[in-house]
Amino acid sequence: MATENLMRPDPPELLAPAGDMETLYFALLYGADAVYAAQHEFGLRKTAKNFSFDELSEAVRTVHGHGKKLYLACNTLPRDDEIKKLPAFLESAADCGVDALIIADIGVLEMAKKYAPKTDVHISTQAGIVNSETARFFAQAGAKRIILARELTLEEIQAIRESLPREVEIECFAHGSMCVSFSGRCLLSNYLTRRDANRGDCSQPCRWPYFLCEEKRPGEYFEICEEPEGTFILNSKDLCMIQHIGRMADAGISALKIEGRAKTFYYCAVVTNAYRAAIDAWSDGEEKPPAWAVDELFKISRREYCTGFYFGGPPLDAAVSFEGGYRRDWEVSAVVQAAKGGRLYLTQRNRFFNGETLELLQPGKPAQTIRAAGMKDGNGLDIESCPHPMMCLSIRCDLPAPQGALLRKRTVACAAGVDI
Repeated sequence: MATENLMRPDPPELLAPAGDMETLYFALLYGADAVYAAQHEFGLRKTAKNFSFDELSEAVRTVHGHGKKLYLACNTLPRDDEIKKLPAFLESAADCGVDALIIADIGVLEMAKKYAPKTDVHISTQAGIVNSETARFFAQAGAKRIILARELTLEEIQAIRESLPREVEIECFAHGSMCVSFSGRCLLSNYLTRRDANRGDCSQPCRWPYFLCEEKRPGEYFEICEEPEGTFILNSKDLCMIQHIGRMADAGISALKIEGRAKTFYYCAVVTNAYRAAIDAWSDGEEKPPAWAVDELFKISRREYCTGFYFGGPPLDAAVSFEGGYRRDWEVSAVVQAAKGGRLYLTQRNRFFNGETLELLQPGKPAQTIRAAGMKDGNGLDIESCPHPMMCLSIRCDLPAPQGALLRKRTVACAAGVDI
């Protein structure tokens, strides 16, 4: 039931990940107010495709053309041999017109003030800000926005918010993967694979299954607890705060961030769409997000969900997901290129068959069930399946759908809503 929309704070900015140009396109189409991206250097996601500076310039033009913003991650902890590259990097980023630089290192912050003085600075969650004194220090050092550590409660966030000038914004993660280490500062990857997590190259050993091995019985492995897939003692559940948009806004959070620069365009589209609907519903006075928006978050690749530290720290069973890997109950089948003459013209993403039941997802709307009937290839010839990646095809469908709408299918039976 809607409530009076009096004395509510402004709706928070919805900030979506953009690992490449395709994901950026879907983030904008499905409702992001801003995106965050990285160049090939100084970002914490080397596994993402990322952007060259030419691509970054194009991305900024695209984002600004939609009236949105683009923030550039520059949040590694660089060594001296790397920091020599920063002046040219920062100047190039400023020339591209990015709206802000996301920075974790104090030295990088000082260099940004020198080499990109007109570009706003956001302090990364990697800086581990958990108190008002540190937040004020960065604000006085010129930060426009503070991205707080993930280990804070809503009450602690509100106290920090109240200590800062109003023009300094607070950003917090609302959805996505969580790190078992404090604010992502982890050395497991360094020790086990010699890949530095704090310089963007984490191999995610926290997601691996672990066993005990007794010294005199090499090669014999013993489970620590009775799970057939192994024991995932370091594997965090995923964060999901879609049910608590109002609580986050009331705490003074200016921007809600979706984790996932290394994830797919489908993930970005679905999660952005769900949180866009939730924020808009809250702005309209609704206390709860639309049920369909919550259900959408069970149709992406994900782990079990929890609310992280926002309500006083995770319960004992929330910090570790004993499943280990992702749940993948749905997959994207095709992307709509056009709808005309009672047909949807598509680009294939995963194989599906003539006559299969699919869902059609459009920006801002609940998914609709359709049947993939009358399948034809790009030459107009009848086909029974579309096995070739990125092939052009069409199916009969009288529903209107914009370019960028998605078709998907269920691959595993699942029950929605059971673990939020």
